Amino acid sequence: MKSSILGLLIILALRNSYAQDRITDTIQTKMGPLIIRPIQHASLILTVKGVVIYADPSGADNFKGMAAPNIILITDIHGDHFDIKTIESVKNANTILIAPQVVADKLPAADKDHLVVLKNGDKTTQLGVSVVAIPMYNLSESTKAMHTKGRGNGYVLGIGGKQLYISGDTQGIPEMRSLKYIDIAFVCMNLPYTMDVAEAADAVLAFKPKIVYPYHYRGQNGLSDVNSFKNLVEKGNKNIEVRLRNWYPAK
Repeated sequence: MKSSILGLLIILALRNSYAQDRITDTIQTKMGPLIIRPIQHASLILTVKGVVIYADPSGADNFKGMAAPNIILITDIHGDHFDIKTIESVKNANTILIAPQVVADKLPAADKDHLVVLKNGDKTTQLGVSVVAIPMYNLSESTKAMHTKGRGNGYVLGIGGKQLYISGDTQGIPEMRSLKYIDIAFVCMNLPYTMDVAEAADAVLAFKPKIVYPYHYRGQNGLSDVNSFKNLVEKGNKNIEVRLRNWYPAK
């Protein structure tokens, strides 16, 4: 009996811990409350006024119990951003996919009825949400780079008067550094694929978002030091709020 009770307590504790890992944030917009839910690595969910947006959904189990997406944003072709099995499992018949051409070329024909292809600089508005495709690439620009210029997209979303930037896989490129009026930014930092903490902090200090979330911070040698990132940004500009969340929850 005691062992059964102990087992139940352990299960409840683990569930509570997992729930705490799934903390959401709420931002007030003209469309209503915007709920931000970190999922894992590059994946996140945004919800506003009944519109559910998935960014780079990867790992179908990460989305169990979540509302189906109205919009899916895909930044690039690598598996941590473009996971076709997850996309097929979470979407419904009306889900709108927004992606660069390199991703569109790999989608099943059935998905192309609800597909919006954007190249860098293109813009679309879907369900009241504006989406602008922003370059994302490695420096220096080389055909051998992991992320070549023009292949993938970062995105700037306009939601109820708020501007949200999702970096995708990139370094602190001029197009990032020159962004204006960003309210919320999700910025990657993982060597050798994107950039290190210092470069990410320097880029953030250049475009000055009101709130920044370090995300996509697991690299070849483990997790990047997001606390160091927070210290660098806050030392450079106390008006930028750095929000540290757990993008790698235990399961």
